[in-house]
Amino acid sequence: MSGAARCNAALYVNRCIFHRYNTEVLIDMDGSHPSSGSPNQNPNSESDGKSNANANTPSEGDGSLEILARRAQESLSIGNGKRHAFWETQPVGQFKDLGDTSFPEGPIELPTPISEVKQEPYNLPNLYEWTTCDIDSEETCAEVYNLLTNNYVEDDENMFRFNYSKEFLRWALRPPGYFRNWHIGVRVKASKKLVAFISGVPARIRVRDEVVKMAEVNFLCVHKKLRSKRLAPVMIKEVTRRVHLENMWQAAYTAGVVLPTPVTTCQYWHRSLNPKKLIDVQFSRLGARMTMSRTIKLYKLPGSTATPGMRKMELRDVPAVTRLLRNYFSQFVVAPDFDEDDVEHWLLPTENVVDSFLVESPETHEITDFCSFYTLPSTILGNPNYSTLKAAYSFYNVSTRTPLLQLINDMLILAKQRDYDVFNALDVMHNETFLKELKFGLGDGQLHYYLYNYRVRHALKPSELGLVLL
Repeated sequence: MSGAARCNAALYVNRCIFHRYNTEVLIDMDGSHPSSGSPNQNPNSESDGKSNANANTPSEGDGSLEILARRAQESLSIGNGKRHAFWETQPVGQFKDLGDTSFPEGPIELPTPISEVKQEPYNLPNLYEWTTCDIDSEETCAEVYNLLTNNYVEDDENMFRFNYSKEFLRWALRPPGYFRNWHIGVRVKASKKLVAFISGVPARIRVRDEVVKMAEVNFLCVHKKLRSKRLAPVMIKEVTRRVHLENMWQAAYTAGVVLPTPVTTCQYWHRSLNPKKLIDVQFSRLGARMTMSRTIKLYKLPGSTATPGMRKMELRDVPAVTRLLRNYFSQFVVAPDFDEDDVEHWLLPTENVVDSFLVESPETHEITDFCSFYTLPSTILGNPNYSTLKAAYSFYNVSTRTPLLQLINDMLILAKQRDYDVFNALDVMHNETFLKELKFGLGDGQLHYYLYNYRVRHALKPSELGLVLL
């Protein structure tokens, strides 16, 4: 694809989250990446709110961008052996090239000159106008929260809907070096009501020895009553334009479907912390030949942690945790490139957003081990007894002195003490070594990791991946 054509291509993000199996999907078509249930949910859909791979297919549009966006969505439901019409035009690894070691590892296409990027915002339908959403403003943050809470993803059976807190949104949207004008809203001109939102944040991801600047795009949401207005393709074009103006052309993203071409394929696992509630709300089911009392006993955890010197991370720990993480990440082919500012932002504990714990040697006061999880609850729809499902997602864990099995078991205990209902983890990094023994259950469906406009010559094992996306 030529540079000029790529400059005009749609940046399309489809982030499907499998609530009951907790598998995230993010699809980004044009060099920007986001960051993080039932299969094939689509929180960014402009359809009827039901979850399916084609839910975000735009209507017939007024130009090539809408056609590209539609074709990309159509490609999501194409099985193996069929052509991926959109992806075959993109700078991504192609199935036909698998096994061909003649291609160099690294960027597939050179960047487009910034002068070729459209300088003015795209036109919206006459009734609507662009707005930059200041997430620091309590009023604006509440507007974004309410839009997502009432119009974001639901599972296939309309039983669960993600409920990102305002604190989570501020955390996710304001990493170091973020661009405020990448937090894009659409308002009704007459009433000024916020009816759509899309966001982007910058990231640095290391691939082997190369640190690559990327854009993470997330939270594409259109009000349910406006899903025939073709707002999504225009929003996709606009966030693409703003990302390109910052000279970013690579992306990392995940999807629950096979596209050209996965860097690696992972599985989500989940560990029951409150099995009775999970069964009562139909998040999980009672096993064959199992009673409720036996199930509760099976998943029961000790009342206190076992590791001496384990405590909550504090601001003074940022330098030590950064050193620990950077050393840990160095063993993986693909991993974040975190500095102290990143560690402070992403891992310093924030109530009901991210929890981090470390082990400090009682003798030397050296920080030897680290573990963390982030919080992403779901609203439980239509249940008379419960309104919220509180889920923890394993983030980054480093074991140097404390056995990883013991460290994670202690983290499960800490999550249980904080009233989480379920704990989820991917089989990336060293996670596979503790999943079965700590009674995690295998999720349904796979999570495929991709790099856009960056070729990795050989597919990776999940254990070679050091990256967790929100």
